[in-house]
Amino acid sequence: MAFEAGLLPGFVITFRESLEVALVLGIILGYLAKNKLAKHNSVVYAGLGAGITASLIAAFFFVSLTGGFEGTAEQIFEGVTMFAGAALMTTMIVWMMGQKRMAEGIRHGIETKLSGGYKHGLFLLVFFSVLREGVETVIFLGTVSFSSTHTATLLGALIGITAAAALGYLLFVSSIKLNVGLFFSATNFILILFAAGLVAQAAHEFSEAKILPPIIEKVWDINPPLNPDGTYQLMHDEGAIGQVMHSFFGYRASPSLLELISYASYLAIVLILVFRAKGKAQQSKPRAR
Repeated sequence: MAFEAGLLPGFVITFRESLEVALVLGIILGYLAKNKLAKHNSVVYAGLGAGITASLIAAFFFVSLTGGFEGTAEQIFEGVTMFAGAALMTTMIVWMMGQKRMAEGIRHGIETKLSGGYKHGLFLLVFFSVLREGVETVIFLGTVSFSSTHTATLLGALIGITAAAALGYLLFVSSIKLNVGLFFSATNFILILFAAGLVAQAAHEFSEAKILPPIIEKVWDINPPLNPDGTYQLMHDEGAIGQVMHSFFGYRASPSLLELISYASYLAIVLILVFRAKGKAQQSKPRAR
């Protein structure tokens, strides 16, 4: 059960983040190839390797820190991490919604870094691009692992990274075209629901730690009874589908009023931010003459 719970969100998160890295690298390598600057490819690969290494170090420290808390301190740590993960994910989504010419911005950055033989600038561009996505992935996967096993989350992450790397390679070496805008719009919608679930779960952890009142302990309870053999039905909080939905969207069959208010408030706020970002992006488009 727990294996399946963490597999899907682990896959989606790493596939999205890794594909973003692959697209950035593809734009950089494509620019270098087009302008006969392939001699700088080694700088790109060095930045990639350094970024991955730094991300793994961040993951090690995060896992070490996670195992250092118990009881109320653990509940507070998980609540803070979930809330921070939701805030980081929201910032990423809103920023992405406001970007209409990401590729042009990256190419401009390459030109700036390479002007005057500024090789280490190109290295830093790649390094920080990879590190940013890596740290985000560490935090997001960490929040998923709070409600599932590390094995499930890790396996889903590895599948997601592999799939993203394969697709990124195909996009770079073949004529396959990806509607990047549609892809990120679809995954942004999924991640908004995921972040809303994180906020609700954070509220639950703070309530368990006696920091916030639940207001009403159980607004409803639709947990189905156990099966005759003592196992959980699919939609039970501990059932196969219930666990997956809990890991992905923060689903609870018996939520408190605090959790519902947190979930709804987050959705309202983030939708306002997204529509504002999209509006600004539309206004920044060059007008046809």
